[in-house]
Amino acid sequence: MSSSVSLPSKGPLLSGKGWTVFFVAAIVVCALAPVLNIMVPAGSALHMSDYAVALVGKIMCYAICALAMDLIWGYTGILSLGHGLFFALGGYMMGMYLMRQIGRDGNYKSDLPDFMVFLDWKTLPWHWAVSDSFIATLILIALVPGLIAFVFGFFAFRSRIKGVYFSIITQAMTFAAMLLFFRNETGFGGNNGFTDFKRILGIPIQTQEMRMFLFALTGLTLLAFFLFSKWLIGSKFGRVLQAIRDAESRVMFSGYNPLGYKLTIWVISAVMCGVAGALYVPQVGIINPSEMSPANSIEIAIWTAVGGRATLVGPVIGAFIVNGAKSWLTVAYPEYWLYFLGALFIAVTLFLPDGIVGLVKRLASRESKKAGAEPGEVRHEVQRSVAAEQGVETASLTPPLAVEPKGARA
Repeated sequence: MSSSVSLPSKGPLLSGKGWTVFFVAAIVVCALAPVLNIMVPAGSALHMSDYAVALVGKIMCYAICALAMDLIWGYTGILSLGHGLFFALGGYMMGMYLMRQIGRDGNYKSDLPDFMVFLDWKTLPWHWAVSDSFIATLILIALVPGLIAFVFGFFAFRSRIKGVYFSIITQAMTFAAMLLFFRNETGFGGNNGFTDFKRILGIPIQTQEMRMFLFALTGLTLLAFFLFSKWLIGSKFGRVLQAIRDAESRVMFSGYNPLGYKLTIWVISAVMCGVAGALYVPQVGIINPSEMSPANSIEIAIWTAVGGRATLVGPVIGAFIVNGAKSWLTVAYPEYWLYFLGALFIAVTLFLPDGIVGLVKRLASRESKKAGAEPGEVRHEVQRSVAAEQGVETASLTPPLAVEPKGARA
């Protein structure tokens, strides 16, 4: 007698409520925010200031990085403390293009960027050869972080470096790159980096319409990456990633090679951070080596932990909460900000291991118990919520077994 095990059928990408929230978010970033910023008078309570537009746009770029961190840390178990490098590389690729767009409008009225004229450069370095092409820049935004991540990840994962050793190596890689970019002879602007951008695609970058376009583009990119991540995690590839996180040796004994899976998701997360950096630079107006600071990479991990690992939506929430608090505290109490950040990370680690999303789920479960639900019903509701996150049809779950009273059977 043989028995076969069938996997539950794959459910929709998002639930009905999930799609509703998704489209509401798209409407907010594409329609509501531009209307509140451009059409509503500045004196109105409903007006969205240029400062708020720049702040939210910047945080949305950070949220993309947190989403990328969740893919490798929350779902694959790889903690990177060097993803700030990929974010900065994407920013530098966009910054090089924006510097070329300045043309002769710089302080020295030269075809070369101002910092090159100041350092007595005569010609552009070889790595600036295609920096005046927008199409080539878009390719390099994904190619440069992806290629560096591939080379680093291939040797690290092939050597089976994992855990705290891998985290330390990624942090060392980021620190070494920061020191390299600080040098003037590398052709990346030294410690000042790139700034004083004028236009993008020939359109002035400081106009209100361009700022709102970049804001909406960033929001749509964040939503697109969220859908992509949701689809990826719900696929067979995503299930293997979670198996690698939980028991990599068993995955190997089952006939899967973890190297390819870990390397693929590592490169994908690096490219996501590169795209976030490219969107960040024209909105903030500057890129310099400080973006590669190890502290910035650690903050990405903090956003993910605060929101909740392996939830996708949690890291996005964490990025908004932490950076929103940072923007206020650095003005109100600048000397205490770092203490607050450290205390927040320790508190989340000790008391909220599942982050804010995990806390909300636990509170919802307690409310269900208080409402008088039977234990089996509560357990089944938890199974349904977990299945919905993983994209599994809830109808395929076996309902809770009824307990027969003693003596019911003959």
